[in-house]
Amino acid sequence: MRTKKNLIYQLVIITSIIIVANILFSSMFLRLDLTGDNRYTLSKATKDILRNLEHPVTITAYFSKDLPPHIAKNRQDFKEMLEEFTALSKRNVVYEFQNPNENEEIERAAMQKGIQPFLINVREKDQVKQQKAFMGAVIQYEDKEEILPFIPIGTAMEYSLASSIKKVTVRERKPVAFIQGHGEPSMEMYRQVLQELNILYDVTPVIMDDENPDALMAYQTIVLAGPADSIPETHFEQIDRFLNRGGKMLVAINRVEGDLSQARGYETTTGLETWLMGKGISVENVFAIDAACANVMVQQDMGGFRMQSQVMFPYFPNITNFQEHPVTKGLDGLILQFASPISFLGDSTITCTTLMTTSENSGTQPAQTYFDVQKQWTKKDFTLQYLPVAVLLESRVSTQPFKMIVFGNGNFAVNGEGRNAQRLQPDNVNVFVNAIDYLSDDTGLISLRTKTVNNRPIEQVEDGKKAFLKYFNFSLPLLLIIGYGFFRAQRRKILRLKRMQKGFVD
Repeated sequence: MRTKKNLIYQLVIITSIIIVANILFSSMFLRLDLTGDNRYTLSKATKDILRNLEHPVTITAYFSKDLPPHIAKNRQDFKEMLEEFTALSKRNVVYEFQNPNENEEIERAAMQKGIQPFLINVREKDQVKQQKAFMGAVIQYEDKEEILPFIPIGTAMEYSLASSIKKVTVRERKPVAFIQGHGEPSMEMYRQVLQELNILYDVTPVIMDDENPDALMAYQTIVLAGPADSIPETHFEQIDRFLNRGGKMLVAINRVEGDLSQARGYETTTGLETWLMGKGISVENVFAIDAACANVMVQQDMGGFRMQSQVMFPYFPNITNFQEHPVTKGLDGLILQFASPISFLGDSTITCTTLMTTSENSGTQPAQTYFDVQKQWTKKDFTLQYLPVAVLLESRVSTQPFKMIVFGNGNFAVNGEGRNAQRLQPDNVNVFVNAIDYLSDDTGLISLRTKTVNNRPIEQVEDGKKAFLKYFNFSLPLLLIIGYGFFRAQRRKILRLKRMQKGFVD
């Protein structure tokens, strides 16, 4: 009877502890992240955004149920992230899940918001059939609304959700000017870049003229990318006044250009190269070539037939060498088309940091050149190493605290327009937007945009290690159960022996 009372007493205490713990931790979200890339750890930027929310943000997640396990996991990950967002925001993030597949009205509401279904293959009773699946969300804050038509998998989920919340809650966007009027690419040609920049910035095209010499003073950061025509000296004087006031500037210059239709390269001069020289930056009028490069499609005669084939084109370097810096953190690689190497010739009043370089097998070719796509490139063509193609300049003079990032290629972030528009590699866009974020002193989304997940598929593991992991995962739970059973048995045996001794009192 006494043992029974003790058991009831212990159960009451344990139940009370569980209830109190649930009450205490109901407003907290705790998760232990043991992944090598911290994929389940929210960044400081996200935490700052959530903690600074003044009013509730409502998130309606449209997710289908009964999905295949590898897709259903995305729903669970998103739900756990929303729970963590809710806890960090002190309940200022309110969310609900709706299943469009079970109600036509919900499905219609989701599609009207711009969340379109996609088809997946589902196995049912030994048959494979296609099923509509939804995986999107609507973020609402006061009278603003942002749509996530598709919830990405991995850490990109955090960036999409955090940046969307930031977009609808930001009060004043920082002004960024894209200088126009000298043959620069139009704003319509920066489609992917503008999708990212419009989250935090008011991006405005500015045509410089002598009638309004202080037009740049209304902006914190200016961009001068890919000018093709001569720039008047008075415009450089306006830029100098902007920088001397402590302005920030991104420069992307085409010192050389290539015409693939005529298979020739040539030099370009706009006056920008001379102005940069005055800042201690020499953008050489040569092509940077690299053995690590992209391919181009060419037509070749094969026994009377014309066939298309891919050939290496060293004039399109594949950049994978990045300095450890917020502008380049998390980048994997990007393609520069017709880039030029950059040299720093300035004095000690300016700090120059190299952000990106070519590979260890690099070289240069003169501006006036013929592109021989049939050429067999050898090691003799790549005698140089690590040519800088992007640098950061920071003034050490307190009276002129300017910052400027210079890229040795003017069109790497340009999509083009009309039928010639192309989708760029993500890092071509990321490095351009990261540069503006860094110059504009953003809240930290710069580090989140390129946060990556390092997948380790078991198919890439050696057979011996794969077999060990397989049997280890299978046998470990069984061994733990057997071990616990053995421990209990030994403990009971010892207790039984003690009870058999004289004078034992329970």
